[in-house]
Amino acid sequence: RPNGLLNGLLPGSLSEPERERERERESKDASPHGIPIGNLTSQLFANVYMNEFDQFVKHVLKIKYYARYTDDFVILSESRKYLEYLLPKIEIFLNQSLKLKLHPEKVSLQSYVRGSDFLGYVSLSHHVVPRTKTRKRMMRKLRERVESYKAGAIEEEQLFASLRSYLGILSHANAHDLREEVLNQFWFWLKG
Repeated sequence: RPNGLLNGLLPGSLSEPERERERERESKDASPHGIPIGNLTSQLFANVYMNEFDQFVKHVLKIKYYARYTDDFVILSESRKYLEYLLPKIEIFLNQSLKLKLHPEKVSLQSYVRGSDFLGYVSLSHHVVPRTKTRKRMMRKLRERVESYKAGAIEEEQLFASLRSYLGILSHANAHDLREEVLNQFWFWLKG
């Protein structure tokens, strides 16, 4: 069973909160040039471009426990030394073959027991929880949406679409108590 992991994020990579802010900015300032970062096409292009990296990881390095979503990836191994051995090989491949670099502040080698911080969730051995930043951002953004609704800036359907979206995020985690907290706060803000 894996007990060590390597998280990596590529340069210019955005965390999930940064991606959300970028999507909001893109929708407000729609430009006829380029592809918005949250656009499905940009995700497709990332997968096509990064396929060479996937093939390298699977077939050259023969890594068994590997997952990637666009520019974020995780590798699991029983040995920290093995992960330390892989890191320079990955850096060289990315630099030479794809002209990419790992983000120096977003690469971590840690024990699997601490969990893997991946795509807004922390995956532990027996459960998955939302990242603390994700929880805080969710509550702040939902409160802002309620205030916008009360001020007449958004329609009721938009407000409830936001609520459903956040509940959807929580549905992928072991977050029953947080879900109840979100619903209670939502109704408290709405009625208060």
